[in-house]
Amino acid sequence: MGGPGILLLLLAGAGLGVPWRPPKGKCPPRCSCSKDGALCEGSPDLPESFSPTLLSLSLVRTGVTQLKAGSFLRMPSLHLLLFTSNSFSMIEDDAFAGLSYLQYLFIEDNEIGSISKNALRGLRSLTHLDLRGNPFQCDCRLLWLLQWMPTVNASVGTGACAGPTALAHMQLRQLDPKTFKCRAIELTWFQTVGESALGVESFSYQGEPYVILAQPFAGRCLVLAWDYGLQRFRPEEELSAPSVVACKPLVLGPRLLVLAARLWGGSQLWARPDPGLRLALTQALAPRRLLRPNDAELLWLDGQPCFVVADASKAGSTTLLCRDGPGFYPRQSLHAWHRDTDAEALELDGRPHLLLASASQRPVLFHWSGGRFERRTDIPEAEDVYATHHFQAGGDVFLCLTRYIGDSMLMRWDGSMFRLLQQLPSRGAHVFQPLLIARDQLAILGSDFAFSQVFRLEPDKGLLQPLQELGPPALVAPRAFAHITVAGKRFLFAACFKGPTQIYQDHELDLSA
Repeated sequence: MGGPGILLLLLAGAGLGVPWRPPKGKCPPRCSCSKDGALCEGSPDLPESFSPTLLSLSLVRTGVTQLKAGSFLRMPSLHLLLFTSNSFSMIEDDAFAGLSYLQYLFIEDNEIGSISKNALRGLRSLTHLDLRGNPFQCDCRLLWLLQWMPTVNASVGTGACAGPTALAHMQLRQLDPKTFKCRAIELTWFQTVGESALGVESFSYQGEPYVILAQPFAGRCLVLAWDYGLQRFRPEEELSAPSVVACKPLVLGPRLLVLAARLWGGSQLWARPDPGLRLALTQALAPRRLLRPNDAELLWLDGQPCFVVADASKAGSTTLLCRDGPGFYPRQSLHAWHRDTDAEALELDGRPHLLLASASQRPVLFHWSGGRFERRTDIPEAEDVYATHHFQAGGDVFLCLTRYIGDSMLMRWDGSMFRLLQQLPSRGAHVFQPLLIARDQLAILGSDFAFSQVFRLEPDKGLLQPLQELGPPALVAPRAFAHITVAGKRFLFAACFKGPTQIYQDHELDLSA
């Protein structure tokens, strides 16, 4: 039965035969009125001269184009409200504010595509809601309604979806709210750090977050801290390190150590033994082995901290340096003569592993056995890989492989080997780096010739989906990324070789709002 039929039945019991006299002495134009009810058809607007004791109101084919907040504040006694064949397409928040006695709400055969999240707020007496006959767009704007329907003690008639195409003609009751993807993130520019950088790392020391940049042209490792007064990052301390390519921090209780890998002049270890002191140079690291370092990574082996430094020279060799007493000393030489460009420490099958990328061969995977790294396998079909980075998601280990020429790759460990999952065009890329920011597993593909692309892992598919481009400002030759959370805010640092370091803030968006 349609809305008007129900309306007439209810109004008959409310005393239709007794005329109602509005304040102006007549019924609003194009309305018929009784003691307790009014029926308006073809009215150009929502009448405002109704009695505050009115119990029911029906609006049929009116000129009402929208329902704004507080539209019925002058009619707090309404028990029944009906809209049929009107032209409005949107119901705003608090449109029915003040109708605490409303029991029956009919919004049939209008042009409504969406209803604001708080449109029905305050309808605590509602027992029947009819939304049939509206061209609902079943997207994130309607998610709240799907979640709300099972929670209320009311009969709800909902109708079907008009769009999107994949959901057209499907009944709203058949939709599963869990399938809606209504959380999004957006990275927006926040701050610029003037000098260029090759590397960036975040770390926590004495309960405070820090970021350290490797700035070869400025000849330093620059430590940045958060200024709670200015609400931005500021320089905290710098280490003199000409031609530096990597600044790797290590926190051991009250001690802070920083490995500075340098192209010329030898790599060094700096130390702060106590929070009240400044970092000071304490050791030269393997001067005869590290001739042209390109990358440095921290790893723990048998309960001890170690550094592995990838060396890209023909005469040098990638070297494992482990703590021995007050300093770090060579434990093992790896991959001599292969001109390694990148090292990645990871855990597979419960054991430490090391992956080395080289300019001369495919990436080689080593595993820790008997106090040293032994070759385990290489990665097939992965030529010309400049760098590798791994991440874990859903119990699986994934690998991002950066290629300057050709497609960068996403792989997954199958228990014995990394297998190809996805290829991404990446001409001019030196970095393809995964980052876990809040609940989102991201991967950023930096390019020297195009905008850097941010991807997000879709757990259902296990593949990376495009999220956004980074910029403006555009990144100029990005080489590394890092994220940090401070003061309840999340930030992404992008170290660029031919331009300044850019800082972006991560914003979480609710598309259902």
